[in-house]
Amino acid sequence: MLIKEYRICMPLTTEEYRVGQLYTISKHSHQESEKGEGVEVVKNEPHEDPVHGPGQFTEKRVHLSSKLPSWARAVTPRIFYITEKAWNYYPYTITADGCSLQCSFLPKFSIYIETKYEDNCGDSENIFHSDKILGDHEVSFLDIAFDEIPERYYRSLEDPRFFSSAKTGRGPLQEGWRQHTKPIMCSYKLVSVKFEVWGLQTRVEQFVHKVIRDILLIGHRQAFAWVDEWCGMTMEEVRRYERETQEATNELIGLVAPTISVSEVGQPTATHSAPASAPSTPLGDEAPDFLAPPKTRPRKKSAPETLTLPVLQERASTE
Repeated sequence: MLIKEYRICMPLTTEEYRVGQLYTISKHSHQESEKGEGVEVVKNEPHEDPVHGPGQFTEKRVHLSSKLPSWARAVTPRIFYITEKAWNYYPYTITADGCSLQCSFLPKFSIYIETKYEDNCGDSENIFHSDKILGDHEVSFLDIAFDEIPERYYRSLEDPRFFSSAKTGRGPLQEGWRQHTKPIMCSYKLVSVKFEVWGLQTRVEQFVHKVIRDILLIGHRQAFAWVDEWCGMTMEEVRRYERETQEATNELIGLVAPTISVSEVGQPTATHSAPASAPSTPLGDEAPDFLAPPKTRPRKKSAPETLTLPVLQERASTE
């Protein structure tokens, strides 16, 4: 098992990011979905934890067949998805990714992420106090403005070095911004990756951590770059946006599923659930050094821009 801690600062407060996180996850999931592929929301429901209190549980299926990099498509079945379960007791969340039954050829692969959010610049030490961590683990600060992301995911409008928020007046971010920017918050993420296959364990775990690093940077950059879209939303409004977007995304993928119930409070349920701590992002097309890469494939993108999605408006007008 390879454990690393990532610290990602944002020019926001933790209360602001609570809304921004939900908005960004929903919008990004819709962007990355198309017919037969994307992020299917299976459950999104309240959950009560005896230690962390009331929260939200989310179960998602990330349908990946054609979205996998070409080197991975060569060794995976045609129908492939990963199950992601998350428990959100904001400002603390847990995300667990595990292979579905249709991914039985990788039975010993898992990702476990604990996240804590605090209003500081990432200077809290030993924030997780976890007995599961044996010895020291690597701590990496990720800079949303100046750390590189894969070129194919770069969007100039989402670059914090150039983006300026009309509503908040924040940005662009300059060198050393973490030391003088107010407000500021930090996402602390303890990421454990386990791949128990002899001969490949170290290389696969290192490769997965590289992918997770890119996912975290892209997701947090988008949350800031889209701040004028979600700034001022109440929790009720962002939950409604989340519900409408999830329903539209499931329809876009082509899945027939019951209406998703999204609410902030409710009776405790027997199953766990909550929104993911980071938006689902497709893996890169570069193969790790132990696999040979064939061709890459272009991506299709679409994104909801308003609170009521066009597909839902069209459906409502025909009823």
